[in-house]
Amino acid sequence: MNDTLSPPPLPCIAVVDDDQALRESLAWLLESVGLATQAYADGETFLATRTATIDAVLLDVRMPGLSGLQVHQQLRDEGLTLPVIIMTGHGDVPMAITALKGGAFDFIEKPFNPQQLIDTVQQALNLHQRERLAQRQLAALQARYQSLRPKERQIIIHVAEGMTSREIAAHIGVSGKTVEVYRLRAMKTMEAANLAQLVRQAVVLELVTCLPDPASGLSGR
Repeated sequence: MNDTLSPPPLPCIAVVDDDQALRESLAWLLESVGLATQAYADGETFLATRTATIDAVLLDVRMPGLSGLQVHQQLRDEGLTLPVIIMTGHGDVPMAITALKGGAFDFIEKPFNPQQLIDTVQQALNLHQRERLAQRQLAALQARYQSLRPKERQIIIHVAEGMTSREIAAHIGVSGKTVEVYRLRAMKTMEAANLAQLVRQAVVLELVTCLPDPASGLSGR
């Protein structure tokens, strides 16, 4: 049995531009610094055939068919959060600024400074990596919350609202001791080291809209 771990896949950049020479030049540049690329001659082909391995997009503003702005908007309509770097000629800067306002990561003017382009792509990849990590952490937190018993979920919400154990007991009709048992069990399942962390988790899960008043206290209740 081979126990050798496969190396992680290289970050992949989609290059969407109707200029073949530019696509090839960008692919060579990005691959020279250890990145993979997928090239597309137009926005329609990119939208129809892109793969799930793409980590960022270099997207030209002016192309036959769909413009870069239209492609970017479709990605947003589909709920995709890939960082998009707009490639633009000098006269297209206002369009690039519009793209930034629409959520694009950055724009770069042609002709490129190679190092500037590499730096911008790396920054976009770092952002995408942080966002994916945050999404995985949120999904894990949601799964732990869903595994709780109904009263444990209810107690977390009331704790996050700033209620004391005595108030929670009166509200849900159990003893104070039962509240403490459920709360400790919920903290263990949620992997919360302390009550303050449990409250922060409740805010992240949008069980409450804000943190309770610090004057209410979060420990030893």
